[in-house]
Amino acid sequence: MSSISKPSWAQTWGRVQAGFRHAFATAPETVALSVEDQALLDRIAEAVVQRGMAAPAMVFLESLAPMNFVGSQALHVLAPLLEVVLDAKTLDQAARLLERRDTIDRLVALIEAKSKAPTSSPSLSAHPPAHAPKGTSAQ
Repeated sequence: MSSISKPSWAQTWGRVQAGFRHAFATAPETVALSVEDQALLDRIAEAVVQRGMAAPAMVFLESLAPMNFVGSQALHVLAPLLEVVLDAKTLDQAARLLERRDTIDRLVALIEAKSKAPTSSPSLSAHPPAHAPKGTSAQ
């Protein structure tokens, strides 16, 4: 009869360490987004900038960035209720994007770039005021 040897303490500890490394591993951030994912982020960033909410949105996103995975899971849970307002494909895509750690950083960068881009509408600073307030001179 052959005896089955017990694993040593070092072997057991090595397996536990390998398990923890695997459990807390994240996907590399170098994986490119698909065209549809990039288009969704562009639409969100454009909507935020058009409403003049770039600064508050960037602060909000940066403060909640560590919780993006929890947000993705909340979207999965609330999907039946949210499908009344949004289509299921967009909800699923947004939840999948939030599961990635780099999505929030990409969205903040897009919002920042779109808010700094020159707009096609004439700016107020391009035209001097017709009359200056008291004590100042019109330039």
